[in-house]
Amino acid sequence: MKKNEPVSCPECERMKQQIASLQEELSLLKSGRSSRTSSTPPSHDIGRSNGNSLRSKSGKKPGGQCGHQGHTLPVSDHPDEIIEHAAGYCRNCGQDLQNIEVHSRTVRQEVEIPPVHPRYIEHQSLTRLCPCCGLENKGDFPPDIKAPIQYGSSVQSIIGYLSVFQHLPYNRIKTLLRDMFHLNLSEGSIDNILESMSRKSDWIYREIQGFMKHQTVVGSDETGCRSGGKKHWFHVWQNKLHTFIVSNASRGYKVMEEYFPDGFPHSVYVSDCLPSQLKAPAKRHQLCIAHLLRELLNFEKSLKSQWSAGMKDLFCRALDLKRILKAEDYRNIPAEVMAIETELDDLLAVDCSAFHRRERALVHRLIKNRDSILTFLYHPEVPPDNNGSERAIRNIKIKTKVSGQFRNKDGNGADCFARIRSVIDTAIKNGQEVYPALSCLAKA
Repeated sequence: MKKNEPVSCPECERMKQQIASLQEELSLLKSGRSSRTSSTPPSHDIGRSNGNSLRSKSGKKPGGQCGHQGHTLPVSDHPDEIIEHAAGYCRNCGQDLQNIEVHSRTVRQEVEIPPVHPRYIEHQSLTRLCPCCGLENKGDFPPDIKAPIQYGSSVQSIIGYLSVFQHLPYNRIKTLLRDMFHLNLSEGSIDNILESMSRKSDWIYREIQGFMKHQTVVGSDETGCRSGGKKHWFHVWQNKLHTFIVSNASRGYKVMEEYFPDGFPHSVYVSDCLPSQLKAPAKRHQLCIAHLLRELLNFEKSLKSQWSAGMKDLFCRALDLKRILKAEDYRNIPAEVMAIETELDDLLAVDCSAFHRRERALVHRLIKNRDSILTFLYHPEVPPDNNGSERAIRNIKIKTKVSGQFRNKDGNGADCFARIRSVIDTAIKNGQEVYPALSCLAKA
């Protein structure tokens, strides 16, 4: 052996292969999924870049576009209070102007909220003696007046609004009510009121569940959280008019079996590639193209994969085609759709044996779910992505990031949130304002 010649041994070769594999994994991590775009835990974001946006430049300048209708604070035609400001003397010669007729007026307005104080409404049950038989006849309290003193429907709806819609934790709700409304509630009272709101929403919650079974399109997603110090899961099923959220200790398919045992036989089911989602009985399935595009973009950048670049380009052209399809195109399939179908089959026929294992897994997944990739090109109401479900899930992530976790034992706090939030999101989708909807619920 010559001097300074590198020593070759099986252990060195094994380490070289391991280093090469780790470098490849690191490249994937740097531009791959993160906790912002998937269920990946935040702790796995180390070394990752969140710069892989699927959005392309529009060429428009930032801000309001030409022709955009602007809005400003409106002036009231009937102000609650008018304060006049007049000069008492002439600033030139000193003449007294107190009794001089006003020549003109210039108006400016400011908007104020008056101090808010709680109103104590006393209900009295009056007893009268019958002059005929002497029987005592007591007046009945309203059905919702059950305790010697209690919080009314307006307080209940405010607490539901702040906790479930504005995501405030109990302590901040307590502070806000004390400082702004001069109302002292304990955190226990806030929790009891939310449980009461949850019970009142139960019939609407079941109605939403019933509606969901017969929809043309249903999207679904799930996300994790902490409840009582333990891992917990939220599941969502939604469409354009309804949102049904479930809190459960399980992430698996048994949650679907519990709430929708017959599945969705009349629906196109939109989801990501989680096995429990793909297992859902449905008329048709649609994979979330946005999820697939993120994976393909990752492989294209990290592995310089031509196959991923080609598949990404195909999906982008399919999305562009979806935007211009007319109603009659869904009855008579145009040639452009068939061309995309053919090109997809050609791409899936690739020999992927030399691909990276992750990219190879994606190819196999797409082949397995071939019939669920381009469903959106055949149904006008089917979206190509699962963004509607992710928007519903985002509210849960915001709540847990602000409040930390749901503190109640047995997942009761998470269940209350799921029920009330289902009512709120459904109200929003049907053009209702949140606080009036909660006010109606609190009075039920």
